Amino acid sequence: MARGPYLSSILVELWRKGKYLMMSSWYILSIVALLFMGTQRFFYKVSAEKNCNTAWTTFSFMATVTLVSSLLFIISGASVSNLGFLLFISFLNSSAFVIGTYTHIEALKHIPVSAAYPIIRLNTVIVVVFSILFFNDHLSFFQVIGIVMAMAVITILTRQIDIHDPSYRNTRRGLVLVFISLFCGSIATISSKFAAMYTNKMGFMAISYLIGTLLSFGLAKNVTTKDASANHTQALIIGFIMGLINVIGFYAFLRALAIGPLSIIVSITGMHFVIAILLSAFIYKEKLTTQRVAGITLTILAIIFLRL
Repeated sequence: MARGPYLSSILVELWRKGKYLMMSSWYILSIVALLFMGTQRFFYKVSAEKNCNTAWTTFSFMATVTLVSSLLFIISGASVSNLGFLLFISFLNSSAFVIGTYTHIEALKHIPVSAAYPIIRLNTVIVVVFSILFFNDHLSFFQVIGIVMAMAVITILTRQIDIHDPSYRNTRRGLVLVFISLFCGSIATISSKFAAMYTNKMGFMAISYLIGTLLSFGLAKNVTTKDASANHTQALIIGFIMGLINVIGFYAFLRALAIGPLSIIVSITGMHFVIAILLSAFIYKEKLTTQRVAGITLTILAIIFLRL
C-alpha cells in the first residue's frame, strides 16, 4: 500500500543526489559543457551556410544570453561583493569573445569547418601552459597522457587543410581570421577562470554578455559583410538558438572552473569542435576522412584518460 509514496521518496532522493553530483563534479560539468558548446559551435556553421550577416547572428546570440542570465541572476537573489572586478573581468572577457566569435564565423566562409575548428582550438595549448605555470595544476600521469591526446586530436585534424583548395573563396583571409579567433579565445578562457573563482557566475554572464551585446550591435550597425543575406530574420533566429544553448554550456563550464583544474577542463571542452564536425558531416554531408575518424576516436580516449 505504501509502495507509491516509497517509490516517490526514492526518486526524490535520486534526484537530489544526481543534482549534487552534477553541481560538485567538475568532470561531469566539463562533459556537459563539451556537448553544449560543441552544438553551439555547429550553429556557427549553420550561420555561414545560410549566408547570414555574422554581426546580426552574434548580436542575437549575445542578447539572448544577456536576457536569460540576467533573469536567472535576479531570481537567484545573489549579490556581488566586488563590482569593480566584475566589471573589469566582464569587459575583458566579452571583448575577446565578441571578436573571437565574429572572426570565427567569418573564417568558416573561407575555409572548411574541419580545418577552422582545430586551429582555433590550439588556444588550448596556451591555456594549459598558463594554468600549469600560474595555478600550479598537479596532473596525474594519465591526465598528462589525456592532455597530449587532446593536443594530438587538434594536430591530426589541422593537417587536413589545403591552402590551394579552390572550393573556398579566400583561404589566406580565412587563416588570418582563424588565428585572431585563436588568440581571443585564449584570453576569454583564462578570464573565465578568474571570474568563476572570484565573482558570481550568473552575474558575470549577465554583464559580460550585456557588454558583448552592445559591441556586437555596433558591429551589426557599422560592419557590412559582403554577399551576406539582406534578410536578418534567419540570423536572429540562429543567434537566439545559439544563446539558449550557450546559457547551459557556459554556466556548466564556469561551474567546472570554480572547483576543478583549468588545464584539464579546458582540454576536455577544447575538443568540442568534434561535436560540430560530426553534426556537419551528418547534416551538411561533409566527408569524414580517415584522419577525422582517428581524431574523433582519440577525443573519446582523451576524455577517458583525463578522468583518471
